Amino acid sequence: MTETLAWETFRATDFARSPAFLQGNRLQCGQIGLTSALARSTVPSVPPKKPAAVNLLMRPPVTDLPATASPRDILARLVAFDTVSTNANLPLLQWSADWLAQSGVDAVVVEGGDPGKGGLYAHVGPRVDGGVLLSGHTDVVPVEGQSWDSDPFVLTEKAGRLYGRGTCDMKGFDALALWAIAAAARQGVRRPLQIALTRDEEIGCLGAPELIEAMRDAGLPKASAAIIGEPSEMRVVTGHKGNLGYLVKARGFEVHSSLMHTGVSAVMESARLIAWAHACNAENAVAPRSEVAALFDPPWTTLHAGTFQGGTAGNITALDAEFLFDFRFVPGDDIPTWIDRFMSRIAQIEAEMQAIRPGTGFTCEEQFNVPPLKPEVDGEAEALARRLTGDNGTHVVAYATEGGQYQDGGYSAVICGPGNIAQAHQPNEYLEISELERGEVFMRDLLKTLG
Repeated sequence: MTETLAWETFRATDFARSPAFLQGNRLQCGQIGLTSALARSTVPSVPPKKPAAVNLLMRPPVTDLPATASPRDILARLVAFDTVSTNANLPLLQWSADWLAQSGVDAVVVEGGDPGKGGLYAHVGPRVDGGVLLSGHTDVVPVEGQSWDSDPFVLTEKAGRLYGRGTCDMKGFDALALWAIAAAARQGVRRPLQIALTRDEEIGCLGAPELIEAMRDAGLPKASAAIIGEPSEMRVVTGHKGNLGYLVKARGFEVHSSLMHTGVSAVMESARLIAWAHACNAENAVAPRSEVAALFDPPWTTLHAGTFQGGTAGNITALDAEFLFDFRFVPGDDIPTWIDRFMSRIAQIEAEMQAIRPGTGFTCEEQFNVPPLKPEVDGEAEALARRLTGDNGTHVVAYATEGGQYQDGGYSAVICGPGNIAQAHQPNEYLEISELERGEVFMRDLLKTLG
């Protein structure tokens, strides 16, 4: 039997239409030069010029949960916000800041990316370095084209699971982190606790670098350990691959295919580059592996073309083609050398194209660049997470997270969060209630450690 939580009919859109929220939302949009989808009709759009922080306590708090709400209650509210990466996440951040304000937490939002988007950070405890940072992203993947048995933006319980978009990836951890920082503010801590919530992780980890920079520029004390709460079943993950992606566009020259030697096919020349990627993968698969690379599956850097469009007819050499091309680097691999090899191969093919028809060639537009998370020697974040979870196993993952960005920003970082990555991005995405409970135990033990 399906039990839908009592708040299931209270959607974020209903909450946002309330006069109190709409008034606050319009004021906030005007203050920071953003226009959310809710206020677009009444507030002129002002493109952001540079990241700017705003203290959300400037406007009256608007919240529908008490300060002592449970992680499960908080999760229900977060799921109700449709924060698919094409949408704004500012309403979720505003709600989070208002809810934290009830516990005396002074949350700050930093605008960034498209209008209506940004990140949030907050600090609790003494203003000293050496604290713990809880990091999560607020965006989720689309539900279009997926068959769901329940409303993906309503938290629904069934057979020990909590269903909803983002429950696993990764609003479950976000809810736990919000709960923990509010509890830390109420009870007090001797060692600082911080939270950082980002935008647009799902489309290239775009939000973390600007939030790391904003925290540094604001003079926020530097945490010495960052816990990135991606779903790991509360295992301590110490490494992941890096990810670099390009949109590659080829420009050919059209002729009838019976005279193809006088033209240049953008499709066929693109295929040469993709064939080079195949050859590199085969080469990497048999190459000697480092100790770190051997931890991964597969234990080598991979090259991949994921989408492809091109050509107009079967008897015309293609004028245009484009495809998405990405690398997944094992930590420790020489990334600049791989980029040089990629660009050199493009230059070789391009030279042969232009020998037939000048003006043909390739352009490459970087889409994302996410550094790997490198296993640390005597890393503080790893040691802390292992003490809290009791996990002494060795765990790495092939997907990318914001962990490498925090590590590059000077934080000791690990991945540790509730849920199984196999449930992420799926129709009927869910988080086991037992996983949320394990996450709450983790946070309670963390507060004892900090207190």
